[in-house]
Parts: sequence; C-alpha cells; structure tokens
Amino acid sequence: MMTQERYAKIAGWGKYIPEKILTNHDLEQMVDTSDEWITTRTGIKERRIRTENDTNSSMAVAASLPALEMAGLKATDLDLIIVATSSPDYLLPPVSSQVQDMLGAKCGAFQLTAGCSGWVYALATATQFIKSGAHNNILVVGSEIISFALDYTDRGTCVLFGDAAAAVVLTPSDEPTGVLAFELGSDGSGAEALQVLGGGSSNPLNQAVLDKRENFIRMDGKAVFKFATRVVASSLKRVIDQAGLLPDDIDLFIPHQANARIVEAGARLMRQPAEKFYMNIHKYGNTSTASVPLAMVEAIEEGRLKEGDKVAMIAFGAGLTWATVVVQMGVGAVSPAHELFSGARMSYMAKRARNRVVDTVQMAMVPLYTRLNRSRNNKKKDE
Repeated sequence: MMTQERYAKIAGWGKYIPEKILTNHDLEQMVDTSDEWITTRTGIKERRIRTENDTNSSMAVAASLPALEMAGLKATDLDLIIVATSSPDYLLPPVSSQVQDMLGAKCGAFQLTAGCSGWVYALATATQFIKSGAHNNILVVGSEIISFALDYTDRGTCVLFGDAAAAVVLTPSDEPTGVLAFELGSDGSGAEALQVLGGGSSNPLNQAVLDKRENFIRMDGKAVFKFATRVVASSLKRVIDQAGLLPDDIDLFIPHQANARIVEAGARLMRQPAEKFYMNIHKYGNTSTASVPLAMVEAIEEGRLKEGDKVAMIAFGAGLTWATVVVQMGVGAVSPAHELFSGARMSYMAKRARNRVVDTVQMAMVPLYTRLNRSRNNKKKDE
C-alpha cells in the first residue's frame, strides 16, 4: 500500500518593519557618499534601522503573530520554531528560545545561521520535517538587526544594510504545495569576502578588536558581486528543472535584495522579463535573512503573488552560501514533466533541451561579456 505524500503548505505570513528610516540623504551627512552614488550602484534609496525598543527577538515575535493568526493557529499548536539570523540578541541563549517563550509556545526551537541565505535554508529544513511526518506545524522566521554591526565610516558597507523581520507558518497538506524543489549551497573558499573578524571564539571581543574596528562587517564588494551573479541564474535553473518546470512557468522570481544590478543580471541570464523579478530593495536595502521572506510578504500584499502561483526564491551571502527554492503558493497542477506519454510532456522536453543549448552558449559568453564590460567602465573612468 502506497503512502500518500505529504507537502508543507505556506499557511500564514507576517512581517515587521522598524519605524526609523535612514535615507541616502541622511547618510550623506555621516559618510563620504551621495544619493546618486548609492542609487546607481545598488538601487537603494532608504533602509529601516531598529529603534531603542526593537530587539531581534521582539521583531521576530511581531512578524510571527500575524503569520500564526492567518494560519488559524495558536502558539501552543506549534511543533517547532526555526529562527534564521546572524544577529541574535545574545551569544547565548539562542534567540529561538526567546521567541518560543515570548510567543507562549510549548515546542522545540533552534537558531539557524547561514548568512543572508538563512531563511531559505530554514524553509527547506522545515519542509523536510513536515514531509517526513515528524512535525505538523512549524514557524519559520527571518529576523535581522544588521545595523549593530555596521561601521558608519565605511561607505562600502554602511549604505547597504537595514533591519527587518518576516515569518511564515507551514502546515501539512496532501496536495502538491509549498517547496517543490530546493538547493542548498556553500563555498567556504570565499569566506573572507564577507565577515566580521572580531567577537567570535577565535578572536574574542577585547580592546584590540575594538581599536581595529574588527567588530564590524567587512566586505569585498567585487568578490561578492561576482559570486552572486554567477550563482543566481545557475542555481535557479537547476532548481526549476528539478521541480519539473521551465523558467517560463515561474510566475514570480524573488531574489535576495542585495543589489539591484545583481537582480538585473540574473534576469538577463534567465532570459526572463525584469518585471518578473520582484524588488523592494529601494525601501529596505539588504535585510539579510529577512530579505526574501519580507519580499514574499510584500509581493502577496501588492497582488504580485497569488494563490496558485509558482515562485522561485534565491538568497546568497556570507559563507559564502546560497539557497534556492521553487514554491507553489496554495495548491497547483502537476507539472507536465511528470505526466508520462503526454503531448504536454513532449513539449516540455523539447523546450528544456533547447534551453540547455542556449544556457551552455550563454554561460560560455559570460567571461567575455564581463571583460568587455570592465573595459568599457575603465575607459569611462579615464575620460
């Protein structure tokens, strides 16, 4: 007797945005930069910064409450809480236990740290608990207060990040829904491209760390940009294919909101209209683990993402890490890729073969395009 497959449905969602707004014009008064410089290089116009009343745990709870209400659940109905973050309230205890207690839940909870990819890692992880039958109702939160680790004398980093939280509740379903396919990736050889050197066990916080300002984020922007533009399209293509879909079948792409130029490059490499790639980076900057779920919640609120839609989400960040998921919002139809001996499957296979040929040629041309673009930029600088 065959066991019916279980799926993990996204049954509720919520967000929390701090009230304090830090604009590009505000930053002009703090560091050697300009609105024009920030906007043209990143697409960011403003970002939210936590107030004195905001903590990572309080923001996580504020995002979780509407998600629970929408799912029709009480905190005591939860079987597990996963909080993705790189900025917990304390080194110990994990912020997940604080959130569990503040909500009044009676379940296990753990904190997941995977840089800006953390929430997508957590979503894929929670899905496996539900698909296996181990748990039924799981809260998945991305909460971040990155502003505490920003050096406001370093224009390369302080203009990029903001604070926010967002959450979803997953519940079991017998019909195809939720995460249809995923990929979790890591390339630790690039760890030095984005890191905080001081404050960990290998370099504890002390006066020397403070004097060297090693308690702040340091980033090799060019290295991260190169990594992100390479991984976004390639991972999206693999996971979409794994889900038995084509890029054209995706109703909306939600990329990590790190840099508008990375998103634009990803759209070109996917050969998809830029309008299919959701962006709210102009309002919030890079909110790390909260970035993708915050964008998902706002896409739903704006009517860009609806019941029955298929959405591809990708995040990337410190590690270096990346994580990609294809998600079915609500219940959807089975992909033609899984319908044996059908005309729809034959059409799907033909389009997939054609796409793979074009992808191979396109990826072979990327190094040449990069060199030509760099040459054009150098000529502009010389002029």
